[in-house]
Amino acid sequence: MPRILDPLSATDSPRVFTPQVPTPVPEIVEALRTITPLQGLTDEEYTWLAIHGKERCAEPGALIFREDEPAENLNFILRGEIHVHRRNAGPLALFIGRSGQMTGKPPYSRMKTYGGESSAVGDCWVLDIHESLFPAMLAAIPSMGQRSVNVLLDRVREVTRMEQQAEKLSALGKLAANLAHELNNPASAAQRSAASLFSELRQYGEHRYSLGALCLSPEYDKLLRSWVEKARRKVVEFAQNPPDSPLGQSDREEQVYKWLTAHNVPDAWNIAPPLAETHIPMSDLEEFATLFPEEVIAPAFRSFASALRVERITATIVASTARIFDLISAIKDYSYMDQAPIQTFDLSQSLETTLAMFGSRLTGIKVETDFDPELPPINAYGSELNQVWTVLLENAIDAMPDGGTLRLTTRLAGQMALTEITDSGRGIDPAIQSRIFEPFFTTKAPGSGLGLGLDTAKRIVNRHSGFLTAESVPGKTCFQVRLPLEQAEAY
Repeated sequence: MPRILDPLSATDSPRVFTPQVPTPVPEIVEALRTITPLQGLTDEEYTWLAIHGKERCAEPGALIFREDEPAENLNFILRGEIHVHRRNAGPLALFIGRSGQMTGKPPYSRMKTYGGESSAVGDCWVLDIHESLFPAMLAAIPSMGQRSVNVLLDRVREVTRMEQQAEKLSALGKLAANLAHELNNPASAAQRSAASLFSELRQYGEHRYSLGALCLSPEYDKLLRSWVEKARRKVVEFAQNPPDSPLGQSDREEQVYKWLTAHNVPDAWNIAPPLAETHIPMSDLEEFATLFPEEVIAPAFRSFASALRVERITATIVASTARIFDLISAIKDYSYMDQAPIQTFDLSQSLETTLAMFGSRLTGIKVETDFDPELPPINAYGSELNQVWTVLLENAIDAMPDGGTLRLTTRLAGQMALTEITDSGRGIDPAIQSRIFEPFFTTKAPGSGLGLGLDTAKRIVNRHSGFLTAESVPGKTCFQVRLPLEQAEAY
């Protein structure tokens, strides 16, 4: 163990220091035996590292190195823990180095500077091998070359895994935001309508009671039922016609309001809108006035208007809940929940399902589809291919911030199914078209994307023995996905 300096005074800050009395070589060797990447070295090789290494100790909280400082040493963490904090690094904002690890700058590394700020957690003891000693170290310990390469490969794999996971989480967050936006409108409509229905049903009961209190004769009762049925038939007929302009609707409300007021109907302002929406001709209202006594008009029309409001509210609830159900079905199809990994995959349906997830972002964008009805289904990993559509659709939408045309096409191309996603956006700069499928390459602003979307899409398509290509000119960018039809060719 290294001999630690005297405890700090109250005014001193944590520091990094070299032990005043060097630790005996046998103790350093025993500590080096705990370094996982060094397991299997001979006693002479451990001793070489112990003799040529430089000890450093750090007190809790001590700053070991700063971001962008030159990196010159291979480090063996013999005791303690080191936290490296990186600014603006997304999922890699914190790296933790623990005892038993080989880190820093190993041989063959292209690392020039430190990528973050490092501080000690607890008492730390580190052995450094300066880069100037790397040739001598590789000569004395030939296996250190392979061990260093293994450490570098593990580092690359871990960084790639974390970046890919971050890309998936980012895509999931966008999908959740789109879905929440799509669900918000029908859910709000259903909630408001349900609240209105509660009070409207109570009023409807009161109006029906008032009408029943008149004790109409069987003849009048039959006549009233006949008039209501005829009015409802006309309501259905008019409901199938295109809606009027707001000005036309306002004029009709005004006519109905004046008629109700002329016949002393209370709350005419509340009854006129639902009656006007039904497009009941004024001649039918006049007919009612000639068929029934004056005292029947008010309770009959108040009851009829209340029934219309109840039906309209109920229809809104049905439509809203149906929309919610459709969205839930779409997200279930999108994720292929409760299904085997490999499915018989309908390309047209999967594109429609994925497109539904972007409904809130399609404002100002004209969507055109040209799906081949004769295109046979393919065998594929459905949820993975939906990730491909998500990436391509999102890029297409992002390329048209001011609106444009999005065109989805499927057709048969030889023994392969061809899917094209085309946008009328600004296009891809010819200078970077050859790099768009490279990992971590992105043209988006920092924090807006990791540059793994197209790389992930291409790897998924390649897994299906397919091809993902892109063609772009200003005003038109087309991504083409070709997938084999036969399962034997795909897997």
